Amino acid sequence: MDQGLMMIVLTLLLFGLLALGLWVALALFLVAFAALWLNGNANTDMIMATTTWGSSSSWTLTALPLFVWMGEILFRTRLSSDLFSGLSPWLNRLPGRLLHVNILGCGIFAAVSGSSAATVATIGRMTAPELERRGYPENMALGTLAGSGTLGLLIPPSIILIVYGVSAEISIARLFIAGALPGLMLVALFMGYTVIWSLLHRNRLPPADPPLPWMQRVQASWKLLPVLLLIAFVLGSIYAGLATATEAAVLGVVGSLALARIGGDLDWATFRASLDGAIKTNAMIMLILAGAAFLTIAMGFTGIPRALVAGIAELNLSPGGLLVALTLFFIVMGCFLDGISVVVLTTSVVLPMVEQAGIDLLWFGIYLVMVVEMAQITPPVGFNLFVLQGLTGKNILRLARYALPFFLLLVLAVVLITLFPEIATWLPRQMTQN
Repeated sequence: MDQGLMMIVLTLLLFGLLALGLWVALALFLVAFAALWLNGNANTDMIMATTTWGSSSSWTLTALPLFVWMGEILFRTRLSSDLFSGLSPWLNRLPGRLLHVNILGCGIFAAVSGSSAATVATIGRMTAPELERRGYPENMALGTLAGSGTLGLLIPPSIILIVYGVSAEISIARLFIAGALPGLMLVALFMGYTVIWSLLHRNRLPPADPPLPWMQRVQASWKLLPVLLLIAFVLGSIYAGLATATEAAVLGVVGSLALARIGGDLDWATFRASLDGAIKTNAMIMLILAGAAFLTIAMGFTGIPRALVAGIAELNLSPGGLLVALTLFFIVMGCFLDGISVVVLTTSVVLPMVEQAGIDLLWFGIYLVMVVEMAQITPPVGFNLFVLQGLTGKNILRLARYALPFFLLLVLAVVLITLFPEIATWLPRQMTQN
């Protein structure tokens, strides 16, 4: 079969299976089988067995279930309530007041969960009812929550960065380091927008709480110290070169279990619930990775990726033009698939084009995650919007409208790291030189 026709048939098959509600992983396996069958390959069983085993037995992937488990443990502690009570006394006099609790709370929780959905669910469960009770405008209370929840994908330890690192064969530790400054930049952009909006709409904000004495604010923030130390311990061990990402994940699990035990939140039921949650999440991710690896090999047999690369090369796109095209492509893909599926499904085709254009794969990983972040708050399959809809019962299109300013801020962030790639590459370069 002609490669162009085969690509159209396989694309229609993939989106048709997804539209029927089939699991993403199962759809990937079926499309891979179809690709091999159309190519006349008779060794499909052997190819599937060796590919899926090879993709799932990588030592690097060991960090994935451990970081997921670390987030599940802390998800079941009193971290969210401690974040609100610890941050709110310091933010009460800042323009926007407690709206910043959403942003900083998501930023802190992102550093211990690695998941966007878990970040929105945990922080939103605590802050959304409280901000509504205090009379904060709904559009900003939920918009800051939806936008800031995307930080769970970028701020290390990020699950999606682990997946990209394995797919692109790049050091996960260097990817984690590369994600730090862009993550902080996003926090600053979100807080800056909230300050400007608040200054322009002073009459829509409730009165500030009476200021607390300095010592009371310090006492209120004391509960945050163990979690901040855990974050510093886990990420610091990576940044200092003292531990690999997998070893740091072990330290994170041990530390989160200790914090939960000391805080009185760890019992047998909580332990089992955290382990069950981690197993389910990791099984889903690993199955998608195995399906994507099988599809990658199958597509290699068809020659479609090589034809695509050659076709793109014939267009003579500049690196900037290629990035614009890829940005639009990833945003459209993100309207139908979750972030991890987008990464594992597209890297086999996209990375050869990116390499040929001379784009740094480390930088591209951060760019890719930031673009996927946009898809978390775009309908119809914006996962953060689904989580917020479950928490609040609000219409998903209304939530998407609330999140629009933060989507535009993410676009601005992508433009900034494109114009100034050192935002993502400077820290890893320093680590390499040292």
